[in-house]
Amino acid sequence: MTLKEQTISGILWSFVDNFLTQSITFVVGVILARLLTPSEFGLIGMITIFIVIGQSFVDSGFTQALIRKKNCTAEDYSTVFYFNLLVSVIFYVILFLSAGYIAAFFNQNQLTEITRVISISIVLNAFGLVQQAQMTKNLQIKIQTKISITANIASGIVAILMAYTGYGVWSLVIRNLTNILARNLLIWYYNKWRPILVFSIESFKEMFNFGSKLLFTGLLNRIFENLYYFVIGKYFSAQQLGFYTRAESFAQLPSTNIYSVINRVSYPILAKIQDDNIQLKNYIKKLSIVTMYISFFFMFIFIISAEELVITVLGTKWIQSAEYLRLLCIVYIFYPVQVLNLNLIDVKGYSNITLKLAFMKKALILPIIYIGIIYGIRIMILGMIINTLFSFSLNAIYAGKLVNFSLREQIIDILPIFSLNIIIGLIVELSSKILPDDVYLLLFFKILLYLILMIILSELLSIKGYKYLKEIIKQRVAN
Repeated sequence: MTLKEQTISGILWSFVDNFLTQSITFVVGVILARLLTPSEFGLIGMITIFIVIGQSFVDSGFTQALIRKKNCTAEDYSTVFYFNLLVSVIFYVILFLSAGYIAAFFNQNQLTEITRVISISIVLNAFGLVQQAQMTKNLQIKIQTKISITANIASGIVAILMAYTGYGVWSLVIRNLTNILARNLLIWYYNKWRPILVFSIESFKEMFNFGSKLLFTGLLNRIFENLYYFVIGKYFSAQQLGFYTRAESFAQLPSTNIYSVINRVSYPILAKIQDDNIQLKNYIKKLSIVTMYISFFFMFIFIISAEELVITVLGTKWIQSAEYLRLLCIVYIFYPVQVLNLNLIDVKGYSNITLKLAFMKKALILPIIYIGIIYGIRIMILGMIINTLFSFSLNAIYAGKLVNFSLREQIIDILPIFSLNIIIGLIVELSSKILPDDVYLLLFFKILLYLILMIILSELLSIKGYKYLKEIIKQRVAN
């Protein structure tokens, strides 16, 4: 199978996986949002930062190190497996003992038991990281699709039944644990690799040399990404954090979907062509244009119909999430292409640059949070938008130097797509003013008109992202 065929097959299967998985997650989240309160979602948001820190240490960048390494041995895989497991147990013990202090910090007594139970997810997750790396390395996206969908359906059913019968916040806790448990059981069923009783110091040193920098990068990213949860939960309220987390889950729906698809497919393929700078540039250039075409399309729809989406899907009790949603969409709009640039840096072996960039990008976050504590959540999100533009520019500059793909060239590539969406968004917003004030009608009208205008104008103006997307679909249909 050629590189192009691998990319198309991987992207389509990954898209199916993410679309169905996120659709299931979205539907389950909507049902739970109607059964539960913003405060109950906020309780989970308060401890998210501690869970993601644990997950970062468990992985330690070894997953990407395994994918990047061209000839992994049985010793490599087993060494990473045992390391993951050991670190996960250590972190579970730390969180178990710290649960009371976490609850006291947020002044939420429930958090003691919740933290001790939900932290089990760190240990459960460690059992499947090596197998996931193997599947990603071999582009076994179809199997991963089956696993994700099955696990999400199973955990969703359990959570809804628990919420309906009055278990409240515990339905969210058990949903998380059930999802990870089901996923790992299926991973072990489909992937026949099993660890051998070997821990290689040489293998550990080799991968840790590369992975340690990604560990600290990932750790910084996860801490600062979830620091907003921490601050809102501490200085505002569980209810406000609930509004914020629901808005963020909406805003992340398109960007995370696109990121997951692109990251899962691009990283192993970039690793295969890491020594050919011309091919790397062409691959990244085309993929970034397609990525941003899709990202802008969905994000602008969310921006212009935020209130209608929130009321229609979650209900009027969540209306405060709409304003947060509109702003957070701008925060996440460049996220997929940022990841592409970081993947390029990593596969070229410059994980030290990735770590350096992480420190540089986080320099703005603490002032943003401080201002947010004083002036409120909206101002804090506006600061996040500024940081997003800064982060996009930094990633593009450093990645571009490696393959002669400058920030200016990247901006020129996506500017027509951005301008097109601005124009369409304004037309749709102004056109909707003539309609009756009915949220369902307005939502349907905005989405339909936006889609029609996007297709017509993309065709007439020969927008590159649209042309590339058509090529991918035609290639797949032809095969």
